[in-house]
Amino acid sequence: MKEVASLQYGVIFKKAFCDVDVFKGFVRDILGIELNIDKVETEKEFQPAIGKVAVKFDLYAQDNDGRVIVEIQHQYSSNDHYDRFLHYHCVALLEQAENAKNYKPPLAIYTIVVLTSSDTKYREDVLTIDFDLKTKAGKALSEIPHKVVFLCPRHVDENTPTAYREWLDVIFDSLDGSVDETLYHKSEVQKIVEHIQQSGVSPEEKAQMIEEYNWEQFKMKQEKLLLESIERSKIEGKIEGKIEGEQAKALAIAKKLLVAMNNMQIAETTGLTIEAVAELRNGD
Repeated sequence: MKEVASLQYGVIFKKAFCDVDVFKGFVRDILGIELNIDKVETEKEFQPAIGKVAVKFDLYAQDNDGRVIVEIQHQYSSNDHYDRFLHYHCVALLEQAENAKNYKPPLAIYTIVVLTSSDTKYREDVLTIDFDLKTKAGKALSEIPHKVVFLCPRHVDENTPTAYREWLDVIFDSLDGSVDETLYHKSEVQKIVEHIQQSGVSPEEKAQMIEEYNWEQFKMKQEKLLLESIERSKIEGKIEGKIEGEQAKALAIAKKLLVAMNNMQIAETTGLTIEAVAELRNGD
């Protein structure tokens, strides 16, 4: 057994998967695509921002045939995470429009999202958003390649594709801080174990892990307070309507967070839209 840093932390996930060989192997087994790349970017942004919302991609790689984006998502406080990553995916599609000669993007876009939280909405190992055309009988016409794949390591079962197993297993295995390295045979997966060993975690990476942990704890605490506040209000008869009451409580919490957080963080914590938070800030 090896003591490791958990792959639930974005800083550790990026450290392991920005290795070119690891990234290429992961994409090969999940998407069936052989990438020809010599680097993987982290915290990728498009300048200027596309669609009026600035987004960052955890891991990003591009060759002559397509782009692959990999996101690690551990805890999430809102029910829009599937929409969120669909938005990220579409941003990468639309970024190509500036130099496009028609509506067909020159590069295929593939987004892989890894969900490590135990509180996933659907207890499925693999979920896919497929953009391809399909006949009434469900036959894909291979016209549009773009795809979003959600992977849930906690829900691997006997029907999980064999090619996915070691990748999902090592992610899940790392969550408790130790990995049995003898279980993994792919050279790229073995490299992951090497990259995430506790002995190799730098002080800077440790600091980022602590920040991530504290942020997740703060979000969970805020969610709990919000739910408790709503429940008390229901009992006391102070909510005339469920939707209005929840919105009012969310706005009240958001107002208290204006000093400490940016608009996107407040939106993720309270469930409000970014526009609603922006209006609240402008009127504060």
